[in-house]
Amino acid sequence: MISAEGPSIPFRVFLFHFLWIYTLKVHQWSMIKTVTRKDVSDHRTASSCWIIIQNRVYDVTSFVPHHPGGRKLILNYAGRDATKAFEEVHSSLVLQETLQADALVGELAVEEISRAGTAEQSIEDLRIETEGRRKPPLNQMLNLRDIERVAENVVSRKTFAFWSGGSEDEITLQQNSKAFSRFFFVPRVLRRIQHCDPSTIILGYHSSLPVYASATSLGKLAHPKAETNITRACGRLGIIQMSSTHASSSPSELISSRIDSSQPLWFQLYKKADNQVAATLIRHAENLGVKALCLTVDAASHGNRERDLRAQFISEDDEVRKEVEEMEESSAKEDMIDDEDVNHDGTSGALLKGDDADMTWEETIPWLRSVTKMPIILKGIQCVEDAVLAAESGVDGIIISNHGGRQMEYSLPSIEVLNLLRKQRPDVFQRLEVYVDGGFRRGTDVLKALCLGARAVGLGRPFLYANAAYGENGIVKTIRILERELITDMRLLGASCISDLRPEMVERVDVLAQL
Repeated sequence: MISAEGPSIPFRVFLFHFLWIYTLKVHQWSMIKTVTRKDVSDHRTASSCWIIIQNRVYDVTSFVPHHPGGRKLILNYAGRDATKAFEEVHSSLVLQETLQADALVGELAVEEISRAGTAEQSIEDLRIETEGRRKPPLNQMLNLRDIERVAENVVSRKTFAFWSGGSEDEITLQQNSKAFSRFFFVPRVLRRIQHCDPSTIILGYHSSLPVYASATSLGKLAHPKAETNITRACGRLGIIQMSSTHASSSPSELISSRIDSSQPLWFQLYKKADNQVAATLIRHAENLGVKALCLTVDAASHGNRERDLRAQFISEDDEVRKEVEEMEESSAKEDMIDDEDVNHDGTSGALLKGDDADMTWEETIPWLRSVTKMPIILKGIQCVEDAVLAAESGVDGIIISNHGGRQMEYSLPSIEVLNLLRKQRPDVFQRLEVYVDGGFRRGTDVLKALCLGARAVGLGRPFLYANAAYGENGIVKTIRILERELITDMRLLGASCISDLRPEMVERVDVLAQL
């Protein structure tokens, strides 16, 4: 039975790990035997663990003791159907491309499929369905916050907590946005601004706006078409998309979803400690035609995201809990669940298990250069000193970012770090391209970063919210809103193109300190 809040989000993390740890290649399935649900239910212990996905039965026993998020997350679905949990995160292509052939036990018998029927809707499902019918039309969305409010109503509470939350007391999360209020414009007048062009060049590629879609994980939580919606919307309006290692859509799906073959796509890498595994991911992306590699450098350890962690306590399913308790009693001692009752990894923490926590300037950057010809961008620079080291290491760009306030609590807001870099080491802007993300929601936010020297600004959550609320058209609307705001604000600032924007057009004024 599925819980009132839908399948456990942490279980989706298990599915992600189980399907993506294998070598990326297509397997041919043959000689599939018939299996009954009774057969599956007989394998619900750590010593023999089967699950059902899309009417096929898989033996995941060998992975149970190695699951980074703990055995309990897998055993919650042992001997049962996990299709809904899988489909909310992944596409079927993931199974075809990545799953080892010997993990397939067989297919459900035809009569087993027909008698399964349609799962009863939970209270949360009914709420989401009702809110979906009541949501305002897309043309009434005036800004990105409007779309965010709609998204909050049309996804599960657990999902929204995962998206919107930050680390601990969420000070950095809040200050990412509030910090913009400390920067004021110094508009210039009597300038020709009738023709206003907000386009720019990013890593040699034309972009209609100085913004890009930053990487986010588990896109199927937002929409069945996941990140492919973002790909198409970005292609339609001519901006760049960065895709995550932890995206629901595979790199090959994103490449095939492009509007045309010239549409640039970046790949955000969470580097595994195993260099061979990391190299396989990098080369696969490069061979597909990905144009840049963005190495995440601010996630050596997972942040303490308490809003996300707290969501696991929302309406646990009594029947599932009862089944697990019965399983624990009937299993042999070695099969007993000995993990803590509380999952401290949250929705995505287990995704980082196995990642390289020992990356260094001296070893990692040269190693990346040895395995790829793609431009290298470091995502997660949080101080001037590391920006300087990045320039000295010879990478092509940096993204000033604190992971959306989801990693180190009390790290400086991104716009403040950008300002410090401009004041202390302006030479860095001449040695590599500087990008920034974190809390950007308005055209004025973007303009402040551009005046301070950023080449472009990344937005992540707004594209998730738009996808959840209105799908591909919602993402197009999000980009259009940013375009309208940017053009309006550039004209009011006295700039007809991006090159007209200067540091002297922005003044940092701490209003509260002067009260």
